[in-house]
Amino acid sequence: MTVKLTPYITLEGRSKEAIHFYEQAIGAELLSITTYGEMPGMPDTFTDDLKSLVAHAKLKIGNSELMFSDAPGGATVNDGKRVTICITTNAIEQSRKIYEALSEDGTVNLPFSEEAFSPGFGDVTDKFGVTFQIYTELEG
Repeated sequence: MTVKLTPYITLEGRSKEAIHFYEQAIGAELLSITTYGEMPGMPDTFTDDLKSLVAHAKLKIGNSELMFSDAPGGATVNDGKRVTICITTNAIEQSRKIYEALSEDGTVNLPFSEEAFSPGFGDVTDKFGVTFQIYTELEG
């Protein structure tokens, strides 16, 4: 089992711009990117502009990673949510266990479930007001 912590930046429709900036400024390498339009089950009411927003992206910077997304539907990013901590494991049950522990006396922002970009993902603000995204990335 592996566990790693990664800063996760959520922006208001500017993730692609930020990714390009970090590629140029600090030599970041884009590892993956998924737009909302590429995710299954997105509403037909999404405009082309909304469909082009970043649902999830991962950059490599040296030996570290940085993750990005745009707020869905162009929503405003609340204080305390622009930069969160992503905890990545390689086991769904380990991710679920961490999610449930952080949820105790905290606030569930997104229930733990399978997503297009992860077999086990959830978002929770713990009892200290720190927001974590729990992300499962299976090897292979």
